[in-house]
Amino acid sequence: MPARGGLARPRGGSRRSGTAPRPQAGRSRTPWLYLAPALVVLGGLLAYPIYQLGLISVLHYTQAQVSGGEPTTFEGFGNYSALFSDGQFWEVLLATVVFAAACVVSTLAVGCALAVLLTRVRAVPRLALMLAALGAWATPAITGSTVWLFLFDADFGPVNRVLGLGDHSWTYGRFSAFFLVLLEVVWCSFPFVMVTVYAGIRAVPAEVLEAAALDGASQWRIWRSVLAPMLRPILVVVTIQSVIWDFKVFTQIYVMTGGGGIAGQNLVLNVYAYQKAFASSQYSLGAAIGVVMLLVLLAVTLVYLRLLRRQGEEL
Repeated sequence: MPARGGLARPRGGSRRSGTAPRPQAGRSRTPWLYLAPALVVLGGLLAYPIYQLGLISVLHYTQAQVSGGEPTTFEGFGNYSALFSDGQFWEVLLATVVFAAACVVSTLAVGCALAVLLTRVRAVPRLALMLAALGAWATPAITGSTVWLFLFDADFGPVNRVLGLGDHSWTYGRFSAFFLVLLEVVWCSFPFVMVTVYAGIRAVPAEVLEAAALDGASQWRIWRSVLAPMLRPILVVVTIQSVIWDFKVFTQIYVMTGGGGIAGQNLVLNVYAYQKAFASSQYSLGAAIGVVMLLVLLAVTLVYLRLLRRQGEEL
């Protein structure tokens, strides 16, 4: 008998009114189709240079081999063994890690602070600050380094005159030279962090910030307990990208310290690889340093992708 007010349910039938649609196999391939042109271009620009870098790093390749005076011989991991047994390499690696970490922390601090400031000022000061920051961001590294060298010049620099330091040389000492380069790196890097974090703050609902302020939270507490957790994906992006940029700094160090400072006291890995490859004509050692840097940055990138995936799962 059919049920009152409706049709009878067929025997043995499922209680579900319908079956869920199966995901289409082609839909999962659609993003890759959009990414294919960029992947082809990046593959062509990166695959061959990386292959050549790895190949030279396992060969005995000096000026004699470049000019054709001697045949190229296979060294295997001999170049890496010589590199890892060199005490200077480990000193430069440590200096690079510490310097990059200081640059990243300083850049994030300045960029986030100015991003919060942009939300507190009126339209005209906000526009002026944005234009000034973008001007610093658009300045070529060699131009910015030259300007900062002039500002801190021992004879004609205005900074020494304002501070009353006389003829103090900022590039003579190891730590003062690193500090000077850090200032220049932060100056040309903070606009990216500022603009990105400011865009994220503007996307946060105003009601959330007003509720936190009404509860008596200070500005620092609002940032630490409200804004920072909501901006975590953006902060992960700017942090990892800052690590990659600051780990491979070359122009600022080379220009502002005269190629690595007195007796190489301000060397970083990029400048160290340049000296080995071109100043000493040990191209294989320079390539080995490049491979080590590539592996370090690849590890950082994998951590970045894992963090992004974890953030996506939580969201």
